[in-house]
Amino acid sequence: MTRPLRKLYVALFIGILALLFVGSIRSVLSYRPPAEYSVLDGDLAKTFEQHYDEKLPVKDIGTNLWAALDYLLFNEGRSGVQIGKQGWLYSDEEFKPEVDGPQQISENLGLIKGVRDELAKHDVLLLMAIVPSKSRLYPEFVGDNPTSPLRQNLYQQFLAEVSAADIAAPNLLSTLRDGKSNGAMFLRTDTHWTPQGADLVAQQLSRTLKRGVTLDGEPQRFITQASAAKPYKGDLTRFLPLAPWFDYLLPAPDQLRRRETQAVEQATGDDALFADSAMPVALVGTSYSANPAWNFAGALRQHLQRDLSNHAEDGQGPLIPMLKYLQSEDFKDTPPQLVIWEFPERYLPMTSDLSAFDAQWLSTLKHPIGNRRLAISNRR
Repeated sequence: MTRPLRKLYVALFIGILALLFVGSIRSVLSYRPPAEYSVLDGDLAKTFEQHYDEKLPVKDIGTNLWAALDYLLFNEGRSGVQIGKQGWLYSDEEFKPEVDGPQQISENLGLIKGVRDELAKHDVLLLMAIVPSKSRLYPEFVGDNPTSPLRQNLYQQFLAEVSAADIAAPNLLSTLRDGKSNGAMFLRTDTHWTPQGADLVAQQLSRTLKRGVTLDGEPQRFITQASAAKPYKGDLTRFLPLAPWFDYLLPAPDQLRRRETQAVEQATGDDALFADSAMPVALVGTSYSANPAWNFAGALRQHLQRDLSNHAEDGQGPLIPMLKYLQSEDFKDTPPQLVIWEFPERYLPMTSDLSAFDAQWLSTLKHPIGNRRLAISNRR
């Protein structure tokens, strides 16, 4: 920050404090106590506090003003967002360096191999959907936000590591790049992909799978319908606390066309009970898979022509839902033929809180029992 800008910043800060102080005094002077009150039980203090909050929401004004100054003068938001060009927002997890990042990558890759082997013990195949970072797919809108050296070649490194571990994982970065000319693959103000991007990934995973594996059961028809486009304020806008006073400064909302996938013929009675217990595919992952707004699970059902069980979770990263699934009764009692593991690349160098899991069991996962070569091509 240059000296003139620093002086301006300080002057604006002092001005804001002065305005808030004047407003606070006016709010105090306008207070009128109730006709009946008791000093002993705190009624008077409660009525004063309520009056003050209603007449002058100082916290909201101060938060909005400070956020507006950061946004307008320095093109910055709260920790959690990186502001790009033309209204594009990115998660700062895609750019920042991680403490002990190389070591964490090694440990997470060890866990991924351990998951592969745990599935193999139950004759379950693993197909990984490694989701490229939004900034990698749309670098043209990143602006001056620098990417840490650790993350610059992370996607290709990730693909190479899982390929060396005989885990099938198509190059979804190439798939999504090819799809950019036909529509948005990621939302502009959100961390996540669009339903169109999720559908394209589901198609690619289906093509990859069909090269080497025939899923159990009879094919089932699914149909997807799209609703009209509606404004959608992405999750990254919450790191720009400009509403309600300066919400007009926020990037324009995305236009989201939600999709919904349903089976053409719904099984009933005993058939439905059998279908629930014999699903050949399980989906595990993050909010990319868990949030129905993207319809990733539905797109997979349609392109695989099979129903699936969805064990993805919001806000847990990719490792925790997978470890929970491996310990679940669903997996132990009725293991599927195939597990699709959606894993955003940005999580590879990040730590996860695994304290809820048995340490001895985790240690067995970190030391793979051996390799099982999958008959699924990694080539696109």
